[in-house]
Amino acid sequence: MSSRTTKAVLLDWAGTTVDYGSRAPTQVFVEIFRRRGVEITVAEARGPMGRAKHEHIAMVAALPRVTELWRQQHGAAPTEVDVRAMYDHFLPLQKEILKHGSDVIPGIPEAIAELRRRGIRIGSSTGYTRALMEIVIPIAAAGGYHADVVVCSDEVSAGRPTPWMNVRAAELLGVCQFDQIVVVDDTPVGIEAAKNGGMISVAVSLTGNALGLSEAEALQMPAAALQQRLLEIETDFRKAGVDYVIRSVAELPALLNHM
Repeated sequence: MSSRTTKAVLLDWAGTTVDYGSRAPTQVFVEIFRRRGVEITVAEARGPMGRAKHEHIAMVAALPRVTELWRQQHGAAPTEVDVRAMYDHFLPLQKEILKHGSDVIPGIPEAIAELRRRGIRIGSSTGYTRALMEIVIPIAAAGGYHADVVVCSDEVSAGRPTPWMNVRAAELLGVCQFDQIVVVDDTPVGIEAAKNGGMISVAVSLTGNALGLSEAEALQMPAAALQQRLLEIETDFRKAGVDYVIRSVAELPALLNHM
């Protein structure tokens, strides 16, 4: 497939187009559990990344280690009432963090401009709600990135790994040839959603959730160690069935030339 037959590109947000390292949501998940006396690790917080945020919290709470810590602290395993309470606290806290954690990843505006020059439509999907995206979208636009359409997790019947956000974005873009749509994401569940919709999947290894480092932290990492980690991340994505892996969306135009 060449770039001439790519009708649309659907991009995730955190870790893919904004928030290098997908750090903003991680901070909030750690904090809402900490406020209830349960210390979760960053790795535990990142595990379900890409899913709708209520489901994300429920999946972290269901981890055996986390459930046991919760039981020790509260006398019983976490319930749906507990998850809902954490989700209600998650939203305002995430709004505050997003104000300072939605910077556009370097190279994205230039890459998107090149895709548009080729006549490719730009859509997006996100595990964030519309209320959260009302904060992210203007910050991203000020940084040089905007999508033609944005579909949020609370606007479809189910989030990832179902394909409904991608399908809705395709509908809004007027593209019905799903095999000519490229979905770019930084999580395995996002890749699964692309495949469930019959779309081409591209994973991001460097800027996203899998590596989980800011740009400065990634630059400070020894080159050999960074390369090894990126190879491990690519291997994990390949196991998840991804079609292609790139370091950053900045590399997407070049990838489309060789598909």
